[in-house]
Amino acid sequence: MSAPTKIVDSHQHVRWHQRDEHGLIADMDAHDISYAWLLTWQLSNTDQAPEYNYALNPKLFLPDGSHPGIPLSELLETKVQYPSRFVVGFCPHPNWAQAPRILEAAYNMHGVRVCGEWKFRVPFDDPRCLAIFQKAGELKIPVVLHLDVPTLPDPETGEPVFQPLWYGGRIESLVNALNACPDTNFIGHAPGFWREISGDADDDSSNYPNGPITPGGRLFEVFDTHPNLYADMSAGSGLTALKRDPEHAVSFITRYADRLLFGRDYYEQDLHRFLQTLPLSQEVIDKIYWQNAERLVAPPA
Repeated sequence: MSAPTKIVDSHQHVRWHQRDEHGLIADMDAHDISYAWLLTWQLSNTDQAPEYNYALNPKLFLPDGSHPGIPLSELLETKVQYPSRFVVGFCPHPNWAQAPRILEAAYNMHGVRVCGEWKFRVPFDDPRCLAIFQKAGELKIPVVLHLDVPTLPDPETGEPVFQPLWYGGRIESLVNALNACPDTNFIGHAPGFWREISGDADDDSSNYPNGPITPGGRLFEVFDTHPNLYADMSAGSGLTALKRDPEHAVSFITRYADRLLFGRDYYEQDLHRFLQTLPLSQEVIDKIYWQNAERLVAPPA
C-alpha cells in the first residue's frame, strides 16, 4: 500500500490510557497524524464502567469510586493548548434533561463539531436518543456511535447471555435510528457494529468474532440502504473484522471507500500496519485516511 498523503485520526480520546494531552500529541507526531477528533464519553451514576477504570483519568475519581468518564472540560483544556491539532466532539447523556439543547449550546459556545462518542446503555432508537440525533442533523455534525450487543449466545447451549457492557442495542436499533434521522450522518463503531460484517453474527459467542466471514452480513444491506451511514475502523473491533479475511477486507474497503474512516481510539498502530499490507489504490487510501473525515467535518483552523 502507498503511504497516505495525510492522516486524520477520526476517533480519539484524551487523558486516557495513562497518557495526558502532551503524551497524545507526542504519539500523534511519532505517527505523522495531522490532527484528531477528540470525543467525550459521559458516564452517569447508573452506567459506570469499572472495567475501564485503568484507562480513565485518576484525577477525576470521586470518593465513592465513581467516575464521570471523559467530560467535555478535558477536551476543551486540551484544545486550548493545541488548537490546530484537534476537532472537539461531545455527546450529552440521553438521560439529561434538554440534552439536544445542551448539544446545541456546546456547538455554539465551544465549537463542538462532532456528536460523540455516543456510548450509553440506552437503545439507539429510544426517543431521547433520536432527539439528540435529530439535533445533530440540524447542526450538520456527524454522530459517532458505539454499538455493543446486550446478549451473546452461550458457546455450548446457544442460550443468550447478558452482556453488562452493552451500548446502543442491536443492529435493528441502529436501522431504526437511521430511518428516523435521514438527515443525520452516523459513524458506526465497536464490536456490536463490526460483527455484522459476517452472516453468522447472531450465532457467534465471541465479543470480537475472528473466524471466517460467512455470506449474508447485515452490514452490507445497511450500508447500501442508508447513505447516511459511515464507519470508523478504530480500536480492535474494526481491525479484527477486517483481518478475518484480508481478501474480503480489500473488497469491503474498496466498495465502501467513500464511507470509511481511519481511527485509533487509543495509542496503537495495528490498524495502520494491517492496512499497509492490503493492495489498496491511492484514491481509496486517501479517502479513508483523511478525505472522508474532512468531507464530514472541516479541519481545525
